[in-house]
Amino acid sequence: MDCISMLQKAIQYMETHLLDPVTYSDVARQVYVSDYHFHRMFSMVTGITPNEYLRNRRLSQAAQELMASDVKVIELALKYGYETPESFTKAFSRFHGVSPSLAKRQNKPLILYNRLILKFTVEGGTMMQYRIEERAPFKVVAHVKAFPNTIIGVADNQDIPNFWDELIAAGKLGALKAHGKTGGLYGLCESLDKTSQTFNYGVGVQTDLETAPEGLQLWEVKPTLWAVFECVGDDGACIGHTWDQIFKEFLPNAPYDMLEDVDFEYYPENSAKGVFCEVWIPVAAKGV
Repeated sequence: MDCISMLQKAIQYMETHLLDPVTYSDVARQVYVSDYHFHRMFSMVTGITPNEYLRNRRLSQAAQELMASDVKVIELALKYGYETPESFTKAFSRFHGVSPSLAKRQNKPLILYNRLILKFTVEGGTMMQYRIEERAPFKVVAHVKAFPNTIIGVADNQDIPNFWDELIAAGKLGALKAHGKTGGLYGLCESLDKTSQTFNYGVGVQTDLETAPEGLQLWEVKPTLWAVFECVGDDGACIGHTWDQIFKEFLPNAPYDMLEDVDFEYYPENSAKGVFCEVWIPVAAKGV
């Protein structure tokens, strides 16, 4: 299933089940992808996480029901999945800027959060350079850490940059390069399994080692077809911009689907001028 069809089906499922206790994990299973892949794709394309979307839609509908009927706050709380009236009131006030009781009593303005509708339109020519490469399997030895899926798509989250900073501050990258066959560094992402609430991120080097030294993990990257994108910029901010283009421009229009497998950033020792790193994503021709 291509990314746009998958997201449209996911949105339809969420809309149908707004009053049920579904989370992004439940939606991911409905569209047959891992929690990690769904959360990342939804967040990148829409600019909001799946759980935020569900919460906003529920609170928007709760407000409409509050103003159009004599329903009690406790009834709304239970109907929209909150355990107590207090937790519902807190969430309602944070979203709408006013408590349910005050909104009802004083007819205060409330926020309407409409259903997402995905529309991809051509608004002018843009250029996005990429190349397609075939690559033999290779091994990476890496420092690896698990991160929650929910950090993906959160604009100000610094968990992964902080992981790099910790490794640099501890002097571990120099020691890591001693195990490599080339000087370039990899930043690899991989879902642990379909339903895992976390994903692994590793900072490593390509290696010929058969076993990982203490404190490191050996990561085997399968042979596949890769779409490769240069991240042009002075710092890591360009990576987010490149991923944004991948999901919003490349995948909806290119004759390729992204595979659910390892993807990575590659930081060569000697990159082209202005290139911060490369993003490599595993792909297959559509319909294959």
